[in-house]
Amino acid sequence: MLRTIRLTVAIVCFILITLLFLDFTGTLHTWFGWLAKIQFLPALLALNIGVLIFLILLTFLFGRIYCSIICPLGIFQDIISWIAGKKTKNRFRYSPAVKWLRYGILGIFIVSIIIGLHSVVALLAPYSSYGRIASSLIAPFWQWGNNLLAYFAERINSYTFYETDMWLKSISTFIIAIITLGTLVILAWKNGRTYCNTICPVGTILGFISQYSIFKPVIDTSKCNSCGLCARNCKSSCIDSRNHTIDYSRCVTCMDCIGKCKQGAIKYARPIKKINFTENNQVTTEQINDARRTFLSISTMLAANTALRAQEKKVDGGLAIIEEKKIPQRATSIIPPGAKNFRHFAQHCTACQLCVSVCPNQVLRPSSKLQNFMQPEMSYERGYCRPECAKCAEVCPTDAIHLSGLAEKSAIQIGHAVWIRENCVVLTDKVSCGNCARHCPTGAIQMVPLEQNSTDSLKIPIVNTERCIGCGACENLCPARPFSAIYVEGHQMHRTV
Repeated sequence: MLRTIRLTVAIVCFILITLLFLDFTGTLHTWFGWLAKIQFLPALLALNIGVLIFLILLTFLFGRIYCSIICPLGIFQDIISWIAGKKTKNRFRYSPAVKWLRYGILGIFIVSIIIGLHSVVALLAPYSSYGRIASSLIAPFWQWGNNLLAYFAERINSYTFYETDMWLKSISTFIIAIITLGTLVILAWKNGRTYCNTICPVGTILGFISQYSIFKPVIDTSKCNSCGLCARNCKSSCIDSRNHTIDYSRCVTCMDCIGKCKQGAIKYARPIKKINFTENNQVTTEQINDARRTFLSISTMLAANTALRAQEKKVDGGLAIIEEKKIPQRATSIIPPGAKNFRHFAQHCTACQLCVSVCPNQVLRPSSKLQNFMQPEMSYERGYCRPECAKCAEVCPTDAIHLSGLAEKSAIQIGHAVWIRENCVVLTDKVSCGNCARHCPTGAIQMVPLEQNSTDSLKIPIVNTERCIGCGACENLCPARPFSAIYVEGHQMHRTV
C-alpha cells in the first residue's frame, strides 16, 4: 500500500514538473509552479525558509522521501531502472558507501557556491540537470507534435493549436544535456540510484538527515531468513542482508524491499533501539569524525547561501529569402528585467532553463560564456522583450528574476541602444527607414535630418540613453542584415528610469 501511494504521487509530480518545462504557453505555472519552488536547491538559493524547513522535517520524519517523490531526476532514474528490471530480475547487490566520493563532491559543490563557480553548481544540481534534459531534449519532440497538430487543425479551419519555432538555443547546453542523460541512463540501467548516492550533493545532505529519521524500513531479525531478496531488489544497494543492516543515508524510501520480502521481515516503522553498553558497541573515533565532517559541510553550505543572499519569418512576402541576423558582439551580456544585477543573478540562478522554455518571444537562451555558463541571457535575433510580458519572473523558482508587476518591468533599464552608422540602410541604401524609432515603446529614439540645412534630407536615428530600457525592439526590427544597425549593450547593474 505504501509503495503504491509513493509511486502514484511520484508519477504525478514527475509528469507535472516535466510539463512545466514543455509548456511554452506558461499557463501550467499558474497552478503547478509551486512544484519548481519546493525543489531543494532553488528553495535554498531563494532562502525560502518555509520550504527548507518543510523538506528537512519531511526527511527527518520519513527519510529521503524527497528523492523518491519530489525530485524529477530521482524519479527519472527510477523509470530507467524499472525498464532495465523488466529484462533482468533481482539484479542489485549490497555495496558499501563510497564516502570519499560523496563528501568530496559535496565539498566541491559548497566551495563552488562560496567562490562563485556557478557553472559547477548548475552541473551538479539535480533539478537543473533534469531541466536541461527536459528543455533541450524532450521539448523539441513536444513542439514537433504540437506543430503537427497545428498543421492538421489548420486544414479544417481550426486554430486550437498554433505553430512554434523549433531551434537550437545553445549548442553547449544541448551537448551537456546529452552527456548528462547518457550518464544517468548508464548508471540507472546498471545500478539504479548510483548517481543519487555518489554524485548528487542534495542526496548527500538529505542522506545525513535521514540517518536520524523517525520512520524508516526496519528488518525484523526474528523473521528474516537472510535470503537476500531485499538486497537484490534495492536500487540504492544499501541493504546488507547478511548483517541485517540498512544504510539509511543512502536509502531513498522507495518501499521496494518491503514488497519483495516474502517473510514480512521488513516494515516501515519507528525502529526500537536496543541499548548495549558492551565495548564492541561503543562509538568509534572514526564515526565521530565522519559525523563532524558532515555536520560542518552542511552548516557551511547553509551559511554560505545565507551570506550570498538573497514566429520568425523566413521570407519577405513569399518571394525573397530574408538573410538571418547575426548576434552582435556585446561588451556586456543582457540579463532579464528583475535580475537586479549580474552578481545577484549569478548567485541565485540554478540554470534550470525554466524561463528559457516559457519565453514566448524567443529572447532568452542559455549562455555559452564561462562566467555565467548555461544561465539565461537575452538576445534579440528572433524577438524582443515585450513590456506586457513577465513570464520569466512568474516561473523563476529562486527569485533570481523578480518583478512586482508589469509597471516595474517597463521602468527597468537592462541596457541601452547603440547606433552603428555604417550598418544603417539610410546611409548604405539611401532609403528612408525609421523602423527603430517607430517601434520604440519608450520613445527613446528620434529621427533627425542627416543634413541639417536640407528639407528633403534623409533622417537618421539618435538614442536618448536615459529613456532607453534595452527591450531590443529596435535591434530586432531593424531591416539591416546580417548585423542590425542598432543593437543593445547590456548593463551590469539595472536601474529604474
